[in-house]
Amino acid sequence: MIVCGRANFTNLSRYSQLNERTYRRQYQRSFNFMKFNEELIRQAIPPQSQTILAVDCSFIPKSGKHTYGLDYFYNGSAAHSEKGLEISAMAVVDVTNNISYSLSVQQTPVTQLVKTTSSSKKTEQLEMTRINDYLTQLEATCPYLPTSVRHVVTDGFYSKIKWVDGVKQLKLEAIGKLRRDANLRYLYQGKYSRRGRPRKYAGKVDLSDYSNFELVTQLADDVNLYTAVVWSISLKRPIRLVYLLKNSGSHASSYAVLFSTDLELDAYSIYLYYKARFQIEFLFRDGKQFTGLADCQARDLTKLDFHFNSSLTALNLAKLDAVGQHDCDTNLIFSMASYKRRALNYHLLERFIQQLDLEPTLIKSHPNYHSLYDYGTITA
Repeated sequence: MIVCGRANFTNLSRYSQLNERTYRRQYQRSFNFMKFNEELIRQAIPPQSQTILAVDCSFIPKSGKHTYGLDYFYNGSAAHSEKGLEISAMAVVDVTNNISYSLSVQQTPVTQLVKTTSSSKKTEQLEMTRINDYLTQLEATCPYLPTSVRHVVTDGFYSKIKWVDGVKQLKLEAIGKLRRDANLRYLYQGKYSRRGRPRKYAGKVDLSDYSNFELVTQLADDVNLYTAVVWSISLKRPIRLVYLLKNSGSHASSYAVLFSTDLELDAYSIYLYYKARFQIEFLFRDGKQFTGLADCQARDLTKLDFHFNSSLTALNLAKLDAVGQHDCDTNLIFSMASYKRRALNYHLLERFIQQLDLEPTLIKSHPNYHSLYDYGTITA
């Protein structure tokens, strides 16, 4: 929290009494970050809060021929694939207070190819897709989830039958986003004529025509929320469809399509859960800007894994401390920039008192002490 610049082995040693080699040796050891984060989340999130599990990936720039996991991954900042690393994070989001806590972080391995030969030509077949890796991580994370978490919320990349089936097998419910041209069918609700096979569908869903959807509420002056229970051809199951329509006046209307495998969950909650999913993006942003998520100097799997987990766990500790200090009735607005600035100011003041042999009680009781403690922080 007090380090200025990159949070790597060399710079960490400059702000402590430990040698750089001590940090390198420590990063070789194993530590159960998921168990640690489970206890931290239990203390940070009130029992009455609504919670979800948000899942997403983030690109980590990295070079070196011998770096583990180096491959081409999609970089959202550049809007194309680049050579580097990718981490998959699973975070518990407090929907009530709009704050997220990292629970599990795992590096995406390089996709391995298995070459198979046939009589006509050579073919290459994928041994394990990245969705399989994400499901393996989800299965390992499930024992550490809070008991209140039932819904796994992802973006449109995860809206695939393999992911949804894996989530359902773990007795969880999937929430995500569908394409604007998703292949959907209305469910037939009429009576069975007792001749032939019972009718299953009542026609194809035209997402540009929302007349058959049920209006739930008006989110804004020009945004309406609709819902319907339909059959998804790609997911091969009934889903709760949430249709967000924005009327642009003279211009063409725009819409977004969300879904949930939990048919009993109301449409507005699905909208809130998907909106709260974006809190995991703030984890990646704060991790890269303030806790050195992309600053690791190591190349092997063990040290990289320790670095990624410790970086996001440091964010959890900062949020837990901020929640403990927040004692007013208003919602907590957490700023990692302000928290890190206060940590550095406090450290410098303590160093001045110690090195200059000053009286700590006299200085800390001075009315200007808190102005120095908050120097450089963002105004709420």
